[in-house]
Amino acid sequence: MRDSLRTTVRRAARATAHLVPAVAMAFGSYLFVTVLLITATGAVTVVGIWLLPETVLLIRRIAGAKRRLTAARTGREIPEAYLPVTGSVRERLRTAVRDPGTLTDARWLAAHYGYGWLTVLVVPLWPAGLVVDGVWCGLLGREALVLPLIVRLADAEARWSAALLRPSPKALLARRVERLTATRADAVAAHGSELRRIERDLHDGTQARLVALSMRIGLARRAYGTDPETARKLLADAQDQAEEALTELRHVVRAIHPPILTDRGLAGAVRALAARWGGRGGGLPVTVRADGLPDAPRPPAAVEAAAYFVIAEALTNAAKHSGSDRAEVLLARTRTGLRARVRDEGRGGADDSAGSGLPGIRRRVAALDGTVRVTSPVGGPTVIEVELPCAW
Repeated sequence: MRDSLRTTVRRAARATAHLVPAVAMAFGSYLFVTVLLITATGAVTVVGIWLLPETVLLIRRIAGAKRRLTAARTGREIPEAYLPVTGSVRERLRTAVRDPGTLTDARWLAAHYGYGWLTVLVVPLWPAGLVVDGVWCGLLGREALVLPLIVRLADAEARWSAALLRPSPKALLARRVERLTATRADAVAAHGSELRRIERDLHDGTQARLVALSMRIGLARRAYGTDPETARKLLADAQDQAEEALTELRHVVRAIHPPILTDRGLAGAVRALAARWGGRGGGLPVTVRADGLPDAPRPPAAVEAAAYFVIAEALTNAAKHSGSDRAEVLLARTRTGLRARVRDEGRGGADDSAGSGLPGIRRRVAALDGTVRVTSPVGGPTVIEVELPCAW
């Protein structure tokens, strides 16, 4: 009985750890009624209509805190699906009113005014019961009923909150459309930037060398009959120019889609990349682990190229900026796609705005509807992990 009682007390303690902040949030929501009344009055009189989007944003923060609290109890994350409230007052007002997430939050807040009272009334029961007669043996009496009630109440409160705060299909669709619109714009911008870079490389590099090559061949033809020695030197220079032009072309092609990906696949290409960084002049030993890739069907070429460039950029950052003495790369096949992770043991503190290449990584991955997670506390380590959806 003692073990059973200890288990019950521990479960009740965990339930109370959930319910105590829930009680605080319930009290806060009751006080929040004043803000709602002020906002409603301002909206009706039109004078304070600008308060509506600000109140919606405040409700989002409250609902977000409740989602995190509920997720800690249930062990299941509750996603958020909101449209960004930005722009002019009119645009902010239109978004706040039309966003399906606003209705979801309002419905939860209204229901919370009802079931929030249960937590306020019931939670104080079990600490009071613990001091009955001043001894723990009181647990065998009234608390034998109170403690399970606390656990059931915490579970019920979490289930109700999860059900009410879960985004509607319409909200999820709206968020999906918003995200696709943003990623499409980023993809178009990145594509335009890539075309301009290729054009610049061809114009400033390959084209200039081909023009010089053509001039030398022309001069060699003119000098061939009268000065064979000069013609031979010009032809030798022309051959050097041709080789340099070929090198430039290989560089341009490699930047579009590395040929090594076609020849060796993603795992082989990444191992070659790691060997180059760890070899002479690289100074960054890199270990590569590929889980399930050698025997699996190859992912689409676009997915392979995105993963390769992400890994190349991450290793470049690690070698040039992190001060790390080693790095590791993980490639893994998942149920829905491909995972690539790069970890270095450097100084950390990677920042999107510090020229780290992270914005480019995010744009490239977002164009394929993938996700990027960056963990880089000051002092390290830095972990960059991307998930790229694809069919195997």
